[in-house]
Amino acid sequence: MTMPNFLIIGAAKAGTTSIYRYLKQHPQIYMSPAKEPRFFAFEGETLDFGGLGDEKEADFIVTDIEAYRQLFKKVTNQVAIGEASTSYLYIAKSVERIKYYIPKAKLIAILRDPAERAYSNYLHLLKQEREPLTDFAEALSQEEKRIQNNWWSFWHYKHQGLYYVQMKRYYEAFEKSQIKVYLYEDLNNNPIGMLKDMFGFLQIDDTFTPDISEKVRQAPRLPKNKALESFLNQPHPVQSILNPLLPTSL
Repeated sequence: MTMPNFLIIGAAKAGTTSIYRYLKQHPQIYMSPAKEPRFFAFEGETLDFGGLGDEKEADFIVTDIEAYRQLFKKVTNQVAIGEASTSYLYIAKSVERIKYYIPKAKLIAILRDPAERAYSNYLHLLKQEREPLTDFAEALSQEEKRIQNNWWSFWHYKHQGLYYVQMKRYYEAFEKSQIKVYLYEDLNNNPIGMLKDMFGFLQIDDTFTPDISEKVRQAPRLPKNKALESFLNQPHPVQSILNPLLPTSL
């Protein structure tokens, strides 16, 4: 049965929902009807997350290979077959499972400034009335404790932004030619250029122009708080390390 031949692996809160929507429009692309099945992150696992409302997230996770394959049963003549589970970038086990099931898959990552990503993540859970802490700095201070208590990875505001470690795992497991990295700024500043470059990477018609009238929402501004300075001022080596792999002009 059909399996995907490309994955959007992350990052969370980096525009992947918009990209999923845009990719679905291309006649040569089939996207899983479930945007984030998260199969490669949680295959065969018992899901027992400890965060507020995490049980609802578990309901949408596919842990069985046959159920996962069913997501692609309606593929016909599409060339590029994919899904977009942002857990794959962060959760280390995803790499070996992807390597086992679809070793030739193409992998796409969209990276966002770690501090902006973390704050957007925090606001998302705050809006859902799941985040009990109304101060972002305080929420960051609770992260290690939450990780120890097995809160779902979406609560790992800071750790999800450690892209160097996450991308290194993929570059060690897959050929460089299988991996494409973009920046969130590319999506904001030149979405059509980014998408056409992505189409080229997937070896499909890059003259197709999707409807992007539903624009990516602008990122909220981080609050000014001295307690955040150590986090915001950390060096993030991912861009300098990955510069040769990023599109030079879109």
